[in-house]
Amino acid sequence: MQQASPFTFAEHFNLPDMKYLVSVFLFSFLLASCHPGKSAPDVSGISVNLQTIRFEKDFFGIDTLHLDASLQQLQNSQPGFTKDFLYNILGTSPDSAAKDIRSFIRTYESMYTASQKRFPDFSKTEAAVKKGLQYVHYYFPNYPLPEKLITFIGPINSYGNIITPKALAVGLQLYMGSQYPLYLTEQGQEMYPLFVSRRFEPEYIPVNCMKNIIDDMFPNNSMGKPLVQQMVESGKRLYLLNLLLPETADTLTTGYTEKQLEGCRESERNIWSFFIQNDMLFKNDPNLTRDYMNDGPNTAALGEASPGNIGQFVGWQIVQKWMEAHPDTQPAELMKKDPGQLFSEARYKPK
Repeated sequence: MQQASPFTFAEHFNLPDMKYLVSVFLFSFLLASCHPGKSAPDVSGISVNLQTIRFEKDFFGIDTLHLDASLQQLQNSQPGFTKDFLYNILGTSPDSAAKDIRSFIRTYESMYTASQKRFPDFSKTEAAVKKGLQYVHYYFPNYPLPEKLITFIGPINSYGNIITPKALAVGLQLYMGSQYPLYLTEQGQEMYPLFVSRRFEPEYIPVNCMKNIIDDMFPNNSMGKPLVQQMVESGKRLYLLNLLLPETADTLTTGYTEKQLEGCRESERNIWSFFIQNDMLFKNDPNLTRDYMNDGPNTAALGEASPGNIGQFVGWQIVQKWMEAHPDTQPAELMKKDPGQLFSEARYKPK
């Protein structure tokens, strides 16, 4: 067993049937590119009607002294989302709504004020989401596009992104910037450790909106399947996400840091050898697969420098290899492709 170092796979780990460790997890300081070599289609002629609604402004403008009348006015202006917000996001009930709403407004008033400074104008984000929707329509013309982009402030432990039949909703409480004080408190870190809260930046809003649309079109049914099939399914989704956001950096679509992403690229062969040599690809033990398919500060068996959810990267490379051999495959065909069959046909073997 070779000597562990800050740039090698971890020397000690708790996984069955591990044979030995493989080579080095290298890093370079190159900037993460978008998607070199790919020419995105021209979608400028595709019309997308998307209306941004700042729901949080209306909600925090409620007159708590005349709550019933104010809520009725809010309900009249935003009938569908008001109910969703009150009963699914805020988690109140008709019996306790008055008390819960007043308490929530008092508690989150400072965050609301900060959010209006952070997001005085939502047009840049709206434009990015709208561009993504143009690509959605280009590749999936029969998919009904959302007509509204709704912003709201919800509980810190509630949803950051929601998709409804006609809207994309964004919880600004999870996009206040990685240095927002609440995230860095002990309670905030218990809910959202640094490897999570570093992604609470506005640039992730379009990414997460498109992820919701992908999941809406193609529900992920890979859980419980062998590890390699989960990897490929995750890779298919990342490949499609990059098609919908071709101008977005890979660091944002993968969620990796620049160093982690470049380390994966430099060590692609070593990462693959790790899974092959330890006979892991066709294991479906959830205690094993979760270490490679779940988010985390790193992948423990590969060392502190590696990213969590490294299975996503491996699956992405497999899908890219398969698509190189099948360049005429439409995204809908790719997403319906059986991941096990795709893996077999890809003959993936990084150099």
